[in-house]
Amino acid sequence: MRIGLAADNGNWHKARLRGALESFGIEPVLFSLADVAIVTGGGEPLRVPGFEDGLPDGVLMRTIAGGTFEATTMRLGVLHALVSAGVTVWNSPTAIERSVDKAATSLAIARAGLPTPDTFVFSKREAAAELIAREASPTRPIVLKPLFGSQGEGLMLIERPEDLPPEEAVNRVYYLQRYVPRRDGLWRDYRVFVCEGRAIAGMIREGDGWITNVHRGGRPFAWAVPAEAAELAEAAAASIAVDYTGVDLVEDGEGGFLVLEVNSMPAWSGLQQVTEVDIAASVVRGFLGAIRAARPPRLVASQA
Repeated sequence: MRIGLAADNGNWHKARLRGALESFGIEPVLFSLADVAIVTGGGEPLRVPGFEDGLPDGVLMRTIAGGTFEATTMRLGVLHALVSAGVTVWNSPTAIERSVDKAATSLAIARAGLPTPDTFVFSKREAAAELIAREASPTRPIVLKPLFGSQGEGLMLIERPEDLPPEEAVNRVYYLQRYVPRRDGLWRDYRVFVCEGRAIAGMIREGDGWITNVHRGGRPFAWAVPAEAAELAEAAAASIAVDYTGVDLVEDGEGGFLVLEVNSMPAWSGLQQVTEVDIAASVVRGFLGAIRAARPPRLVASQA
């Protein structure tokens, strides 16, 4: 198989995925979407580094190079072009778009009828301020999240309308979500890793504050994922149509769970510390299986 591994940063994850591919007898071509070009006038117009004689059979996505809105749009367009040409892309560009945009994620989760904290998305500060005045208080804050954000960066607890930043500071999108505290006062949430539609591993995350991401100092602990949490995470992944994902959950205070986020480019270094499941190997196994399933069957000539 001709396999590309798109990874611009995160050496640990890149090395794990590359090692897993090599264990299956495949030497991947590492490249950045930022280096893909479109050149018309002869042959395949999509030029992927390392694949000068044609397109790859599959591309495993780890990260998308950051950049301007225009650059990101082009890179997602490249992924869509690969898919339309018959290349297997994990995760698909459609799933990436749905999960990177938290509003689109919340919309898909709500339409699937899955439990999630009350969520509100506005373009105008005035509308957001009216919501905060009506719904928030010092004992009942609302979480403000960047629409395009990850690893706990840029989160704020909003108690009063005057706490809201100006529209320019949030790129004119206020993504607001009900904060769900634990009754025991612990700072804890949960991550379930789903691959090929199945929950394969999970962890508890605890922090010294309300942001528990391992990247921000949260501590991972082993977790035997209960059936209810596994089924909810699997349903959340299905609502986004994502091939592999880290689904973040919180307890609802009544014995159940709520979906916080569905991540299409999840980190799992913390999870790997507390699970015996080889996450990279599981992702690669599923990815290669998807490529084989997409290939047309070989015709075997019959002997007269």
